[in-house]
This record gives sequence, C-alpha cells and structure tokens, in this order.
Amino acid sequence: MKIKRAIISVSDKTDLIPLAKELKRLRIGIYSTGGTLTLLKKNKIPAHSISELTGFPEILDGRLKTLHPKVHGGLLYLRSNQHQSREAKAHGILPIDLVVVNLYPFRKTIQKDGVSLKDAVEQIDIGGPTMLRSSAKNFESVAVVSDPGDYSKVIEELKKEKGSLSVEFKRALALKAFQHTAAYDCEISRYLSRQFNSEEAFPAIFDAVFEKTANLRYGENPHQRAALYRRVGAPSKFKFEQFHGKELSYNNILDFEAAVDILREFKEPAACVVKHNNPSGISADSKISAAIVQAIECDPLSAFGGIVGLNQTCDEHLAQLIFEKLSFFELIIAPHFTEKAIQILKARKNLRILQVEGLYDIESFDLRVIKTGLLFQDRDRPIWEHEKELKKKLKWVTKKSLEPSEIADLLFAWKCAKVARSNAIVLTQGKKTVGIGCGQMSRVDSVRLACMKAGDRTRNSFLASDAFFPMADNIEVAYDHGIRAVIQPGGSIRDQEVIDACNNAGIAMAFTGERHFRH
Repeated sequence: MKIKRAIISVSDKTDLIPLAKELKRLRIGIYSTGGTLTLLKKNKIPAHSISELTGFPEILDGRLKTLHPKVHGGLLYLRSNQHQSREAKAHGILPIDLVVVNLYPFRKTIQKDGVSLKDAVEQIDIGGPTMLRSSAKNFESVAVVSDPGDYSKVIEELKKEKGSLSVEFKRALALKAFQHTAAYDCEISRYLSRQFNSEEAFPAIFDAVFEKTANLRYGENPHQRAALYRRVGAPSKFKFEQFHGKELSYNNILDFEAAVDILREFKEPAACVVKHNNPSGISADSKISAAIVQAIECDPLSAFGGIVGLNQTCDEHLAQLIFEKLSFFELIIAPHFTEKAIQILKARKNLRILQVEGLYDIESFDLRVIKTGLLFQDRDRPIWEHEKELKKKLKWVTKKSLEPSEIADLLFAWKCAKVARSNAIVLTQGKKTVGIGCGQMSRVDSVRLACMKAGDRTRNSFLASDAFFPMADNIEVAYDHGIRAVIQPGGSIRDQEVIDACNNAGIAMAFTGERHFRH
C-alpha cells in the first residue's frame, strides 16, 4: 500500500524537515497542528491544518485538536474489512497511512526547578498518545513514528519501497510507539503520586520503566547473556561514562556498584579496592595518595584483579602510583580523570576507566528484582549524614572506653563494616583497614578470617561488626589477637555475656544501637 496521507504533530522537531521533504517529494498529503504546521510552511512544505480534515477548530487553548472521528476513524479502520471500509466512506473518513507524533515534554518540564503542578499538568499530552495508540493498533495499515531517531530509517525505507513501508518495519514502529506511551504514562503516574501522596512511602503500584543502555560482554558466566538498563526519569544525577577498556560484564557492574557504595560513605579523601562485591581494602586520609596505598596494602593478594575506586580526581601522579602498587586490576573509577591520567591508564589495553558523576546524589531507595516480584526499601543512608547524632548516642558498655580523640577512628571502622557483606567484621588501624572478614555463615568465622588477613596488624586494632555478637566466642578470638576496642550494634539476648567477656579481656566496647546488615 502506497502512503497517501500523513499526520505530523511533534513537540520535538529535531530532524523533522528532511522527513517532511521526502513526503513532499512523494506527494504525500500532510495534515498538521500548531507549531509543527508553522514550521512546515516556513520550509515551503505543503501542509493542511488538522481542522481541514476534521471540519472542527482547535479549541480549549489547544487542549482539543485531534480527538475526532475523522482522525481516529482514519487511523483505526481495517482496510481489509469491507464493512469497515464502506462505513468509513459513508462518514467521509479518509484513510491516514502515516502518523509522525512525539509527545509534550512532560519529563523535561517536571525536572525544572520550581515547576508548579499547574505547569506540569499542562504538559500531559492527551491527543498525541491517543493517536500513537490508534495507529499502533492498526499497524498492518498505518505506520507510526514516535522517535526522531527513526526518521532516517523511514526515509530510507520509503525510497526502497517506492513510497510504501514494509509490514515488518511498521510492526517494529508500532511496538516502539506502545513502549513510548507506556513510559510516558508511568512518568505522569510517578509524578502525580509524589504530588498527591507525598506521605506514602511505598506506592500500591510501582511503575518504573527501564531502557537498555548497553549490551554487556556476558552475564555472571560467559555462557549467560546480559544487558544494562537505565531507569527512565529517575531524579538521581548519578551516572557513569566509560573512557577506555573492554566492554563491561555483569560482574564488573556489580563490583562497580559495590565500590560506589563504599566511596559514598566518605566525604574526606578515600580509596577502596573491591573484589567479588566486597572490599579488600578501604582507607581515608587527608592525602588521597596515602589512602590509595593503604587500601591496596590492606590485602595486596586479594587486590590483584580487583577494582580501584577513588572519591577524588585521579591525576597523572595517582595513576602512576596505582600502577606501581598494583600490577593488575580490572577497572578504575573516580569522579574525574585528568587528560594525562587517562593517557597513562590507557597504557593498559583492557583496563576499564569509568568516570562517575553525582557520586553523592543517588536515589533514596533500593530496588532488587526477585523471582516473585520486586523488593523495595529505603537506602541505608551514609553514616556521615548523621555522624554527630551517632557520636552522642554511642554507648560505652564496658569498663574501658576510648578517648574522644579516638572516636573518629572507631567510626571509620564502623563505616567500613557497613559496606562489607554480612557477616561483616572489619579490623582497622587509624583510618585504614588491616583485615576484612565477611560473607561467612557464622560471625566467629568472619572474626577469624579478618584476623588471619591482618596478621600481626591485629594488635591494638579496632574491630567493627555490622550486627550484634550472638556469643562471647567472638570476643575470645579478638582477645587472642590483641584487639583493643570493639564497635557493634548490640541487641543480642546474650549482650551481657559479650560485655563480661570484653571486661575480662580488657577490651573496650561501644554499642551504636543501629545495625548495618548487608545481604
């Protein structure tokens, strides 16, 4: 079927004119609205007002333009159905073969500072989505173009098919149109939910839309396929850009996320090394170079082949320092890289360089897809956000305590335990980790593992536990390795046994009253 008649009504007018010129060349009649009609005429492309098709003016300040039987009848009637064809003809309904429509910029509007509810509501498109849906429903007969990125493909197809579009191409366009309207409606629903139900933490229906941003090298294993999707319309400014290296894999993304969570815990210069979703070393220091060295030296063996993360700019000196200290690593992330640093890092052909933006601007909730649905929870906020309150409520439960000047180092250990997988035990000296034990089925095994990793560095170290100690055996291991102080949530039915064990061992212990279990 040759295309004879088209409707063009777009908010985003990017690259529209080349497509309209091709329609003009093919002598396809064009009907249009408002600003789109003005643009077409300005470029000397013949076009008629939609009112000429409907016989009815645009009214209600433009709210009502295309909702008319002569528009939707021309889009919806089945050309192969003789009864519908006769009925359309009897009512003076002309077939419309092509619809080029994109929607009011609702998302851009609500992202503006200080936008009012009234202004946002005016950007809720009604006629556009309806035309897209009518056209897409009748995809065998009508081509619907909702994405300016497809204009060049439409032009190519029109030339190839001599004024027609293949059924396969129209089906692909129809699917895209339905995806577009679904995402648009989700955006509106999510915005109005925030406006009308601001106190509702967990909505009755969670309507999120994700779009694919990349195919990954593979999943957790090479025989598994994987792709990365971005949540459409998310208010977070957090994003990353890859400058160099092999394509990312599924595991790379998970390790990258773990590194980001660690770096977000620190406002002061900090560095970490991540391996298999867990830190092998974390350090904070006034000099980022010292933090890098100390993070790597916590567990150099485990650091090999891991991810290096910095919360400061990576310059050429830091890039060279990392190479000196770590012979092989998969990925490096930082908020910014200087040009010289990038050139140095590119010396490693396969090293992935990821620059992150909005490190401290991440959405306040966590999503996890499970086999039966979706888990949704408040994100565990960084400790620095409420560090002053934490210091005040820190409860010393043993005879021994630490000097006020040492509390910052103890809380550093607490931050590190927060970002390791449970059961998490972290040993620190100053503001650097010296031993990390995590992911064990029993907490005492995590204590043993952390002590084994630390070796002689356990002496006078601080021990942080992400959850309470269920038994005193953990303290016995800590005593054997010379641990000086412990920080943990408390709350076990055997707290007193643990406190007594600390007093007998001469170990200071503080309760935080909050747990940071990471499953």
